[in-house]
Amino acid sequence: MKGIILAGGRGTRLNPLTKITSKQLLPVYNKPMVFFPLETLLKSGIKEILIIVSNDRPGDFMRLLGSGKEFGAKFTYEIQDEPKGLPEAFIIGKDFIGDDNVVLILGDNIFEEDFSEEIKNFKKGGKIFVKEVSDPERFGVVEVNENNKAISIEEKPKNPKSNLAITGMYIYDNRVSEFANNVKPLFRDETDITEIHKQYMSLNELEVKKINGEWIDAGTFESLYKANSFIRQKELNKKD
Repeated sequence: MKGIILAGGRGTRLNPLTKITSKQLLPVYNKPMVFFPLETLLKSGIKEILIIVSNDRPGDFMRLLGSGKEFGAKFTYEIQDEPKGLPEAFIIGKDFIGDDNVVLILGDNIFEEDFSEEIKNFKKGGKIFVKEVSDPERFGVVEVNENNKAISIEEKPKNPKSNLAITGMYIYDNRVSEFANNVKPLFRDETDITEIHKQYMSLNELEVKKINGEWIDAGTFESLYKANSFIRQKELNKKD
């Protein structure tokens, strides 16, 4: 299993902070934001990690993270010239993925959950992680059957069929690069990872796992504040 951290994009929702640095390098209490998705992968036993960054910040990430030796891992870096959507991560990372399965985690997503068992036991198809939320219309929403197989997926629906929001971590087999090439932009210039989910769903190979721990998509001022408060409290609890 290999890992990809997608840390590109312009972070425009966090302007003016992101005029001087990448969103994923902003502090979340006592660490840069990117450390949290990185730690999620490392705790799950993933040692080969591709970090995809925007074209104006590669040096900053490399100075911070280095080769991966400090973390007991091996890091590879690639540049995303323009924010063309999440599926592009699998096109950029096609050679890196090779014949292996892969986990994609977004560089601004913070998880409390331990995914070690899910990753260790993954064999084939696709697997997404969902969280019950009170405002599902803000997210990609999945509807599942009694076997936790996805039966419908909608992106930011006006009338959600469930309250299960799709989080920013996904596991796929190596067909994902081929599937990503099939994705075309729908309503904007960027492609949508929902379209990859649908390709696996059409094969009845998309599994859904509900998470119970905290999940924060720290891409807005409000959620960044929430992330800082959450991590601060966790660190204080360690000292008690």
